[in-house]
Amino acid sequence: MRIFRPIFILLTTLTAAAGQSPKPELISPQVKNAVEKAVAWLVKQQKPAGFIVDEKSDARPKRGDLPSHSAAMTSLALMGLASVGHMPDDPTPEGQACGRALKYVVEGVEPDENGYLGRSDRSRMYGHGIMSLMMAEMIGHAPDEATDKRLRSQLKGAVQLIIRSQQVPKSDANRGGWRYEPSSSDSDISVSVWQVMALRAAKDAGFDVPTEYINNAVAYIKRSYRVERDANGNPKSDSAAFSYEPYGGRQTFSTTAAGLLSLQVCGQYEAAEVHGSANYLLKSPPELNEPWFFYGCYYYAQGMYQRGGDHAATARQKTEQTLIAAQGNDGSWYPRNGNEKSAGAVYATSLALLSLSVHHHFLPIYQK
Repeated sequence: MRIFRPIFILLTTLTAAAGQSPKPELISPQVKNAVEKAVAWLVKQQKPAGFIVDEKSDARPKRGDLPSHSAAMTSLALMGLASVGHMPDDPTPEGQACGRALKYVVEGVEPDENGYLGRSDRSRMYGHGIMSLMMAEMIGHAPDEATDKRLRSQLKGAVQLIIRSQQVPKSDANRGGWRYEPSSSDSDISVSVWQVMALRAAKDAGFDVPTEYINNAVAYIKRSYRVERDANGNPKSDSAAFSYEPYGGRQTFSTTAAGLLSLQVCGQYEAAEVHGSANYLLKSPPELNEPWFFYGCYYYAQGMYQRGGDHAATARQKTEQTLIAAQGNDGSWYPRNGNEKSAGAVYATSLALLSLSVHHHFLPIYQK
């Protein structure tokens, strides 16, 4: 089994700028307290069957026919818990809860003949990407050999599904990306980022992911970068946003942060699009009441941390101040705006944990 050794260098900033040696800082007591409360709240939401959702339920789901979005939401919660050090093979109460959550996903999801994970709980390609990323991150941390074996088998099929769905005939603008279903002929950055992170994590875990498919995804994401370019294709501005779709669609902090992190995960640390989107976010930080705050904050915190320097310091301060002030007395967070409200508190709390975990380095996908 492949075991990832946690890197306990609290806030030794991973900076892309040569010669910088930021002074290490300890995680503040306020952040530590917020994380502990959030962990305790998430664990309390776990149902007897192992899934972690907002709704109260003692039901025993049938394999292949799971409560709506329950496998995707449980995967997101598991990544949030693991990001601050609670792994499914730990003997602690939190670790045991993570073990039950992992077993729920790998035992409850029934992939179709193509390896599609998003059908069992109706979470579509969003859920497929989230579950695939979670499985890749949990390689070596399953609570038992049977779960590990099933996890590896499902992940292998899931990776092949992502690759095949990227190859569906698409327009020049949409080529290399993904949308809501494996057969979709269009793409958007929100769905695509989950798939490319899953591919990158699976490749890091030793699965066969030809580089060309990651490169195709990188090219797609770069086409979503909204900036005027010169005759050589170089951006004319050092600050710009990513849009929801290539050459169009809304440009928000959340789409920009998603583009920033995904390119860095793929090793594009010095790409012009990375520099420009980080500069854009430096001037346009997230606000709690805007649409998709928690989703965007996760990408913002992780992506800006990878940049180091002023970008990391500014994002750290903004993320911590905003999330600590918004946390409920019970340890949870709840979305305040738009469609994100319907996703609920498990969703928001899981993403808040991932946002506050940048200095822990437990999950391999965020290690540079």
